[in-house]
Amino acid sequence: MATVEVRDMTQEDEYFVSACSHVNESEEADACARARLAWLRRMREHGVHSKAALLDGEHAGFIYVMPIEVSPWGPLGRDLLFLPCLVVLSEAKGKGIGRAMVAAAEEEASRQGYKGIATRAFHHDFWFMPALFFEKNGYETARTKGNEAILWKRFDPSAEPPTFLESKYRYAPVPGKVVVDLFWHTFCGTSCVEAQRVREVTAEFGDAVVLNDFCADSREVLLRWQNCRAIFVNGHEIGWGYSAPKEGIREAVVRALAEA
Repeated sequence: MATVEVRDMTQEDEYFVSACSHVNESEEADACARARLAWLRRMREHGVHSKAALLDGEHAGFIYVMPIEVSPWGPLGRDLLFLPCLVVLSEAKGKGIGRAMVAAAEEEASRQGYKGIATRAFHHDFWFMPALFFEKNGYETARTKGNEAILWKRFDPSAEPPTFLESKYRYAPVPGKVVVDLFWHTFCGTSCVEAQRVREVTAEFGDAVVLNDFCADSREVLLRWQNCRAIFVNGHEIGWGYSAPKEGIREAVVRALAEA
């Protein structure tokens, strides 16, 4: 029988967890992993915990939990532990690893005295954070928006349901310039990679482009704009559902310059 272990991240786990399992993939991914690891270490004193799952001694998945008040991902709430990301490697699925990691997260929430635990999940056919998985593990719907849902377990009846971020973004044009507004945060690996690509591409255009860089690691920035991840070119949002490719960013800027 396979042995499943869930443990607090150790030095042995750091690269696997901080790289979101994308080990030895590219220097770009590794640079992001180093930035994420620094953030995870720094945020431990604020209640952010990372856990690794092992199947027969080999890395098989990971999970993060953090106070909802410090999550750069959203949603907004209080007195809840937030579970922003859970990943089980495809070859390790069906072994109970996801359930074991969720149980570990709930134990963490109870141990720290939170009124409940919440997560942001999706009603879709994609692998990332499927709502059905959490519903099967006893989570109930707190809010829905399109195919997104905030699911939670209340430990205390006085717990208040969290709410979605509601974008406060407003485009501020600069005469004769293309304005790129970048919203990102270090916690999400794809957001971290995307942000660096935006910086590199916009630099190619020199003074023709104004880049406004908004990092949601700052609670003040997150609450002011309520955007944790987005790219706007002259007020029009661009996105691919994964880290924005350089050629796509470049094409959007070139089009905006042509329309100026």
